[in-house]
Amino acid sequence: MESLTKEVGHLAGDLHTHSTFSDGSTPAAKLPFLAKCDGLDHLAVSDHDSIRSVRFAYANPVMDGVHLIPATELTAYDYQRSHRVHLLCYWPDDCAALAEYSDLMAQRRKDSVLQSCRELEELCPQFRTEEALEFARDSGTLYKAHVMRVLWQYGLADGMYNTVYRSLFALRPVRGKILHTPRYESVDTILELIRDCRGVVVLAHPSVYHSMELARELIAAGRLDGVEIEHPRNTEQDKAELRQLAEKYHLIVTGGSDYHGMNTNTPRPVGACTTADDQIQRIEQLAKKRKSGKY
Repeated sequence: MESLTKEVGHLAGDLHTHSTFSDGSTPAAKLPFLAKCDGLDHLAVSDHDSIRSVRFAYANPVMDGVHLIPATELTAYDYQRSHRVHLLCYWPDDCAALAEYSDLMAQRRKDSVLQSCRELEELCPQFRTEEALEFARDSGTLYKAHVMRVLWQYGLADGMYNTVYRSLFALRPVRGKILHTPRYESVDTILELIRDCRGVVVLAHPSVYHSMELARELIAAGRLDGVEIEHPRNTEQDKAELRQLAEKYHLIVTGGSDYHGMNTNTPRPVGACTTADDQIQRIEQLAKKRKSGKY
């Protein structure tokens, strides 16, 4: 916990990135170098539902001169509005509750995508599940990105998430041929998990899953510590409203590139969107307070 209290001068950072611990293409150990090259001092490797990214940061508090913030991006489901929700969790404890949840979601994802792989092998003789599993060796589970990497490398897909992806994995308007979706826990359950782990919770990219109505509800109820405003896929309209809400409720404001390396349709480098130094300090001060037992 030394980096929680260490005083540094400039703290700008990218607080939303993904590595091979989930569905990114770049190993986590390479990301601090990329952050350093962009002049950043802080970085959060925030892999999906993964305790591996949390443990990586605790084990490597500083790499290439960049301070790592333990983080994970937890997937919830808004059952009232029938869509996914992503919640960024910073400085969670490396605890049994988070480890058990991470293992649970890893198994659910793997079961779902393995079923998709079995069906894809019937449709496409060039595809082999073991090659997708090789791309997934760091993650402890299996993602659709790993399946698409196999198809793309053999010229069987028009990129990662284009026409072929939609025909196989789209949820709507037409359900993909081989789509199987893991069951996600409710927003309430995930917020309780973050509280149990004494983490700092930030609603990720509300525009992506049309979560502004939910954002208003959670903010008014005092259930969020912050909102991610600077994100490549947030709309200008949503960002303007989020700034107003953040000011009104004194919320932490974050930004991040949502870096996935080559596993994306629109590549963006680490540092494409960033979090200001004073907001990083707020996250660390709140985390320190919660570690001391003051929620």
